[in-house]
Amino acid sequence: MGTPEFAVASLAALLEAGCAVIAVVTAPDKPSGRGMQMNISAVKKFAMENSLTVLQPEKLKSPDFLQQLRDLSADLQIVVAFRMLPEAVWNMPPMGTINVHGSLLPQYRGAAPINWAIINGEKETGVTTFKLVHEIDKGNILLKQSIAIDENETAGELHDRMKMIGASLLINTIKGLAAGNLPEIEQLKIESSALKHAPKIFTEDCRIDFNHSAEDVHNLVRGLSPFPGAFTTLNDKLLKIYRTKKQILSHSKIPGTYESDGKTFLHFFCLFGYLEVIEMQLEGKRKMNTEEFLRGYRINP
Repeated sequence: MGTPEFAVASLAALLEAGCAVIAVVTAPDKPSGRGMQMNISAVKKFAMENSLTVLQPEKLKSPDFLQQLRDLSADLQIVVAFRMLPEAVWNMPPMGTINVHGSLLPQYRGAAPINWAIINGEKETGVTTFKLVHEIDKGNILLKQSIAIDENETAGELHDRMKMIGASLLINTIKGLAAGNLPEIEQLKIESSALKHAPKIFTEDCRIDFNHSAEDVHNLVRGLSPFPGAFTTLNDKLLKIYRTKKQILSHSKIPGTYESDGKTFLHFFCLFGYLEVIEMQLEGKRKMNTEEFLRGYRINP
């Protein structure tokens, strides 16, 4: 059960490992783009290419869908980047349902663990496989694997590394479950004040506040790159910033002001330093590096 590209790596790994994937459950097709053409999920595309049965329920509690699942008689269900499941679904198989989650649980429970780990400046994150229960991301842990985060790594780059690590961890999890030698570990009881969460990201989460430190703004930019993108305004036009270099230093500039030579650099000042913009996209334009952007845009000093 999965929808985006992150889930494709796990599905491919299951097939390569010789697992009997009897069906794939993914999101319904949706119209998108200017022509409102029907768009299929990355998981469905991969499943069709590999002649797998595809189910696309509108409602996970519908009697027809639940009967389809019962008829499949699956031993185990695997969830990677999918919707919240009702108990009637996750509790159906005799071996239960396992989830591949992009954090070291119990930290960063929620919809956007990769983004929030980078936004919060973490140096390490990881992937966890666990058994689904009623409460979101709180089931017993099966396996974990940690991964270091580079100080300039974007969410997109970390995502691409983690999907492969998650796929490998999933296969090891299934082998352990099949052999009956993989213990379930209850998630640690941690004070709620010590837990960091990973809720869905909204537009206001993406607005850059230059009154924060250069370190924090740099982390926000890379944590939202390439999607949905951190943004500010430049001469009253929305400017998305996708990649920066941080410079930590003292200065007397007002946070949010910028400087440029009009040819090679664009700096935005923050508290305790400034950000050198490397890649950006102005409203109505395509994504560009700074030199290319400045060749076609007259910027006020």
